Order: sequence, then structure tokens, then C-alpha cells
Amino acid sequence: MTNYILQAQGASGAGSFQLIFLLGMILVFWLFFIRPQAKKAKEQKKFIENLQKGDRVVTIAGIHGKIQQLNEDGTISLEVSPGNYIKVAKSAISMEWSNQVNKAATAAK
Repeated sequence: MTNYILQAQGASGAGSFQLIFLLGMILVFWLFFIRPQAKKAKEQKKFIENLQKGDRVVTIAGIHGKIQQLNEDGTISLEVSPGNYIKVAKSAISMEWSNQVNKAATAAK
């Protein structure tokens, strides 16, 4: 009879360890995957909202251009070469590549 009591106590201790381990794994995933991705998405949204006419940008497809017009429908008119314009979605602007191009341009000056 005492064997069954000891086994029951041991099983509940293992269950609480598994629960703590599971919560620890969830915390690790949140810290290393979900939180940084949410922060990056927030920065991208802020970057898109702060775009202005004349800014040099790069699209996610690698097209370099200068913003000529910000349209109400969520698109941007980019001047890719003098007199040539394309229309792209605001969400197609890459924050990382645009920042790198602008840093290189300011460093060259």
C-alpha cells in the first residue's frame, strides 16, 4: 500500500516539472522569436507611415527609386530613372535596404 502512495507522489512531482518545462519553452519562444518579430513589424509600419516625397527607397524586389508621389490608395509613384515612373504598394518598400542605401549615400557625401 505504501508503494502506491509513493508512486502517486512521484508522478505529481514529474507532472509539475513538465508543466514548468513547458512554460519555460513558451517563454523562450516568446523572447527569441515572437517579441523581436513584433518589434520589427512595428518599426516597419512606422517607417512606411513616415515616408515623404523625395525619399530614396528600395523595394523588396530590389528596385531603387525616389518617391515622387504618395497616393491615397496605399501606393507610391517611384521615379526609377529620370522621367520613368512606376507605381508600387507602400508595403513593398524595404526598410532595411532603404536604410542601407541612405547610409551609403550620406557617407559618400
